[in-house]
Amino acid sequence: MIAVDTNILVYAHRPECPLHEAAFRCLEDLAASGRRWSIPFHCLIEFAAIVTTPRIWQHPSTVDDVRNQVQAWRECSTLTILADENGVWELCADLAGPAAASGGLWYDARIAAVCLHRGINELWTIDRDYTRFPRLRIRNPLTSA
Repeated sequence: MIAVDTNILVYAHRPECPLHEAAFRCLEDLAASGRRWSIPFHCLIEFAAIVTTPRIWQHPSTVDDVRNQVQAWRECSTLTILADENGVWELCADLAGPAAASGGLWYDARIAAVCLHRGINELWTIDRDYTRFPRLRIRNPLTSA
């Protein structure tokens, strides 16, 4: 199963992003493919925090915009939202050690941990920091865009 990281969600949602069309198409194709896919719950929270920040966007998304976007994704029958479960913290700490995690890398460790804990074999992201967690296969689906 594939998991989708925050950055792909943000690009797909915000039309002013340079990679918007590619990210939007990427999610649209994934949803239409019939393949099982997932979004870690933490990525939904990061998505909401980023797209509603006025320092980033001239016209930030509203709470209703975020709610509607997430609801649209959740309507896909092949999507699973990945929540933290027992065992995720231990796995997160195990990943953080060799990666020498500090600051924001802990958020990535959490996302990697929930993916690995749930048997996700590939994370779609443009964030190279995830390469510090070699147990999780990383793919940038926008590189051919």
